[in-house]
Amino acid sequence: MKFVDEAIVTIRSGDGGAGCASFRRERFIEKGGPDGGDGGDGGNIILRVDPSKRTLYEYRRQKLHKAKNGAPGLGRQKHGKNGSHCVLDLPQGTLISDAETLEPIADLTDLGKELVIAHGGKGGRGNKRFATATNRAPRYAQPGLPGTEMKIRLELKLLADVGLVGLPNAGKSTLISAMSAARPKIADYPFTTLTPTIGMVEAPFGEPFAVADIPGLIEGAHEGIGLGIKFLKHIERTGILVHLIDSGEIDPDDPLAAYNLINRELSMYSDSLSGKTQIIVLNKTDLTGTENRIKAFKAALPHRKVVTISAATGDGVSRLVKILAKKLARENRDDQDNPETDKQ
Repeated sequence: MKFVDEAIVTIRSGDGGAGCASFRRERFIEKGGPDGGDGGDGGNIILRVDPSKRTLYEYRRQKLHKAKNGAPGLGRQKHGKNGSHCVLDLPQGTLISDAETLEPIADLTDLGKELVIAHGGKGGRGNKRFATATNRAPRYAQPGLPGTEMKIRLELKLLADVGLVGLPNAGKSTLISAMSAARPKIADYPFTTLTPTIGMVEAPFGEPFAVADIPGLIEGAHEGIGLGIKFLKHIERTGILVHLIDSGEIDPDDPLAAYNLINRELSMYSDSLSGKTQIIVLNKTDLTGTENRIKAFKAALPHRKVVTISAATGDGVSRLVKILAKKLARENRDDQDNPETDKQ
């Protein structure tokens, strides 16, 4: 399943500066002739693929993007300053189309690629350009050409940055609603979530990130049992996995049963899933009797960082968001593991 992040923005390239109509005026020099300089060119609108960008969030907030106008020409054949360009940094895979006709313009797939989508207006020529043998004192100059204004549609087919995995009723839907504005169906029975839900999480630093609530997995999912392979394919496209476990269902005699079951299904489906960065989160700490169960789980997995939360009350959720934001920022920067997390 693909999730779409989109924005419609107005872009306006700069106007060209007007040419100058002037004449050389110096002491002891009569009829110095025309010396008006050309106007500067208007700035372009440039689209650029930036690997640090993950969403179109900022473009949903800022709707108008303008390049600078070119400066007018000056006397003594001085050229007006060219207008500075306006660069829109976009995530890889952003599709650009005309907002009114929906005609495709570009598909930005290559990192570092730049595309001039709107050229600035050409600066007007000064009167010096029009001097001829028969017209030695032209008193006119060209105005600059106007820039281009248009509305474009930005569309990004999101691959979720974070995928929530775990057994049915682990609390994934509750967690995603606590972290974001998404409101998935929540009830106390298996497979409440029949399709992945995506939520955009406002991070305390950096860009917002997308979290996908993956429908509950059960034993045999890699063979298509339950909701099966359809959603294992989706998990394969996420960046980080949050392995959510219901702390109230932990068996003190076999505390890693649910944890091992999910990981076994992931590894039996593909090596890429078993190799993904995984953050272990014990949920429902607000329930009575979970303290000893949580201790048993941590004791059975002493070398892994375990985060404890209550999605229902919100306890620990903000800390989890910070861990995820920090991990995503680190992976974008140098693809090194955050000490808060480990890879399977």
